[in-house]
Amino acid sequence: MIRLLPVLALLLATPALAADPHEGEEDFKKCKSCHSITAPDGTEIQKGGKTGPNLWGIIGNPVASNPDFKYGDGILAAKAAGAVWDEAAIATYLADPTAWVKTASGDDSAKSKMSFKLTAGGEDMAAYLATLK
Repeated sequence: MIRLLPVLALLLATPALAADPHEGEEDFKKCKSCHSITAPDGTEIQKGGKTGPNLWGIIGNPVASNPDFKYGDGILAAKAAGAVWDEAAIATYLADPTAWVKTASGDDSAKSKMSFKLTAGGEDMAAYLATLK
């Protein structure tokens, strides 16, 4: 047991790996069928679909705040509850959108229109989206 203490101390002192926005940018190809990233001046950062909202500048904004997109009831309930997109919220949402909407809205019957789940790399994606402002 005494021999394990230094190893345990080292593991506890080692910081978690930081999110990598470059990995998130690469992983965005998984999102392009539904989402684009277009700057306010019209510059297409990531050309993609229109099934989901434009993700430019999403970090720091209230949930469901793109005036040009028709959101579903679940995400609108999260907005009404005051949810704001930060990196942690994005990463959690990507892992399980409906579970996040239920928690953020406080409504166990709320659902997300987004059926895709990003099982790994959500922190990287959030870090990438945070660079786009």
